[in-house]
Amino acid sequence: MIEMLMIPKSADRKPWELFFIGLLYASVSLLLVSFIFSKDSVLSGYGGILVVTFTVMFSLPFMYYLIKEEEEKDVVITDSGKLLRAHSTALKGLMWLFLGFVIALAFWYLVLPGYNHVNFNAQIQVFCAINNPANYDYCLEQQGMSPLTGNIAKPKLIMNIFSNNIYVLIFTLLFSLAFGAGAIFILIWNASVIAAAIGMFARSSLVRLPLGVARYMIHGIPEIGAYFIGALAGGIISVAIIRRDLQGEKMWRILQDSLTLIIAAVVILFLAALVEVYLTPSLF
Repeated sequence: MIEMLMIPKSADRKPWELFFIGLLYASVSLLLVSFIFSKDSVLSGYGGILVVTFTVMFSLPFMYYLIKEEEEKDVVITDSGKLLRAHSTALKGLMWLFLGFVIALAFWYLVLPGYNHVNFNAQIQVFCAINNPANYDYCLEQQGMSPLTGNIAKPKLIMNIFSNNIYVLIFTLLFSLAFGAGAIFILIWNASVIAAAIGMFARSSLVRLPLGVARYMIHGIPEIGAYFIGALAGGIISVAIIRRDLQGEKMWRILQDSLTLIIAAVVILFLAALVEVYLTPSLF
């Protein structure tokens, strides 16, 4: 029932409404893990993945029907300019949805600090591996987690960040090609990692939450926007194949539109990497 609260038409009509849906889906998912699965001796070790999984389950119906509607626009609209404007409305809705996920998860990170070692265990490990590889075990201990052993990522320079983001974009594109709405898993996973980073930056203070959101959303919004564009491009092709629209003139129109979206995503990712390396550190 909860997953049917959101219908694709709401993204076209009032994209900002999806922010509150994102708040609801992420909050319900996290509270389920906090008060049910955190007591399980086995599943508690995978709490961070379970939070993402439940949020994905709630979001899949919306993503499927949204991508289906966007593919129909490719068939009906012939003007490329009008087509991009038509897609932009759906992208706005997806960004509002993503922001809802981030705000909700960051809020609960600060409100339920005793559960963070369960709800965000995987996310904290990723954050420490990327942002503090030299003191990885100490970073984990600061967040109430036991030290781990293994290969730790090296600090990233701009081309490393850009190449990593391209890898995520390719993965998102392949996921959406193979499983239409499946790319939502990668996008929600990124939302949960950003939320954990915001929570750690805010240092258990709700007052610092807006500052933490600003700190990571300056480069996070264009970065995630690029992933959504890639997911939309792959999903459009996936639905077109299923509906057998890849024939004749329609095929070239759909492929051209998808390629345009992918190129736009790559350009946005490069700009986001520049912002992350040069602008964000100078502001915070």
